[in-house]
Amino acid sequence: MDKATTEHIVWHQHAIDRAARAALNGHPPLLLWFTGLSGSGKSTLAGALEHELHRRGVRTYLLDGDNVRHGLCSDLGFAPADRQENLRRVGEVAKLMVDAGLVVLAAFVSPYRAERDAIRARFADGEFIEVFVDTPLAACEARDPKGLYKKARAGEIRHFTGIDDPYEAPLQPEIRLVNDNLPLAEGVARLLSALQQHGVLP
Repeated sequence: MDKATTEHIVWHQHAIDRAARAALNGHPPLLLWFTGLSGSGKSTLAGALEHELHRRGVRTYLLDGDNVRHGLCSDLGFAPADRQENLRRVGEVAKLMVDAGLVVLAAFVSPYRAERDAIRARFADGEFIEVFVDTPLAACEARDPKGLYKKARAGEIRHFTGIDDPYEAPLQPEIRLVNDNLPLAEGVARLLSALQQHGVLP
């Protein structure tokens, strides 16, 4: 979209705002961003946490890396520019969902700090919680639930994070879960404790 076009776009402020929607939901909205290597357990932890939050009456939505590529990002490949655009779109969708008053859980490898920081910058203080699922590469390869590491080692997949592309670990995540042998219930308990500190749970 060129500048001449964007000059005619004006933000419309509606009467029902984020605070009103949060009040109706009974809890503040925020985004939990799960990052880590493929096979680290991001989606498993996010799914288990969402299940527990739903049980407690918290309104949530889970954005999963594979799922968004079936629709929202189905036109994107895995070249660096496409991966960057994939995360940009997810960040914008997550922002809309937080504005709707939801607790959003996003599970994405998101290997680069700059891209994660760019998403964080779209949110107010306290609305973005970075969850680093810190699982050693050897453990992720041993799990290899989708067979991707095997294909990457065989040269069938290029630019695979952790093999021939880097993963930049968060320097100061709000939550760090070492997940080589972490029981799922313990991981969820730690996440719930963090959400209590953020006022989402009593």
